Amino acid sequence: MPNSILLYRFYDVAEEINLELVEHNLARHRPTSRLRLSRVRPHVIHIPNPPVTVELGEEQIRFGAENFTVNFTAKVYDLGVISLLMQIPLSADADYETIKDLAVYLNECRECDEIFQNKLTLVQGELVGTITRPVTRGFEEDYTIFFFEDWRPDWDPVPLLLAETQPVSEQVRRETLRHSFSYGDDDLAVITWAAALVYDAGGSFDIPDLLEFAVIQLLELRYYDSLLSEEMSRMYDAIEGAEAVTSLRRLRHYRHIMNRLMEVVVDVNEITERINNSLKVTEDVFYARVYGAALTVFRTRDWMESIERKLAVVLQNYTMLSNRLVNQQSTILELAIVALFLLEILLNLPNLLH
Repeated sequence: MPNSILLYRFYDVAEEINLELVEHNLARHRPTSRLRLSRVRPHVIHIPNPPVTVELGEEQIRFGAENFTVNFTAKVYDLGVISLLMQIPLSADADYETIKDLAVYLNECRECDEIFQNKLTLVQGELVGTITRPVTRGFEEDYTIFFFEDWRPDWDPVPLLLAETQPVSEQVRRETLRHSFSYGDDDLAVITWAAALVYDAGGSFDIPDLLEFAVIQLLELRYYDSLLSEEMSRMYDAIEGAEAVTSLRRLRHYRHIMNRLMEVVVDVNEITERINNSLKVTEDVFYARVYGAALTVFRTRDWMESIERKLAVVLQNYTMLSNRLVNQQSTILELAIVALFLLEILLNLPNLLH
């Protein structure tokens, strides 16, 4: 792969996508494949259900004053995510200033959003019948990777990563380069929140693929954190509504709320387990460091903790409703016993009077 700028868009479109059906349906008219990292054996990095890669072809697109032949690729993930990649090749004689100017331009590229949206509509149209429970929440992420097979020591990664034309302070420089990794003399990976720079003289695409998985974890955790917030709001409204009805009807409301809460807890626990296990680096220390740093930069642990806190609140409310239900049932049972006792007295009253 020549020097390139890789623009990504990630879209949460469904709760689940059947990748076997995706392969079967799309392979008839588009080149497709399953993701496989090039430099490690399969057991070193475990991907239970690798995404399906779909080639979308090339197009001529004008950025600024120059035309580029860009290549589009989609990846479909079983988690319900579609990843779109626009690969913009850089000419072999492109100097650093030209690359930096293009990076700044692409950072503010408004037409790129429309281009990606059109590609998303195209891919979604071809995935009909493979999607389980489509979602329309509009959750998406974007990311940029500057990929080089030919990286020169005098080039500065910071302006590219920040899309910055003005000099930055030493503090900003240190923070930008904080997560930098090299395995040898001919590779480099620098990871930041919005962009990364990857230099690999051999042209391996493994690091961009690892970063893609990390961004998708972030996207899914954001989505389910928002989903839990909405469910908690509905829960409080439902509990408030239950308090306004009679005791007998309240029991039915409580049971309905509790059933819904347990469905939410089970679903979110299941999906977060799938998210956390979507990729596991088991033996390769270097890839494990890079992937772990990406998860740290994207603050996935913070999102996971937010989800866990909200699940704890949901379970606390489930316990509270369960206790109320038991107490009300006990009260009704006690009243029933008293009523039966009084009925027995009334039935036997004529005998007692004689």
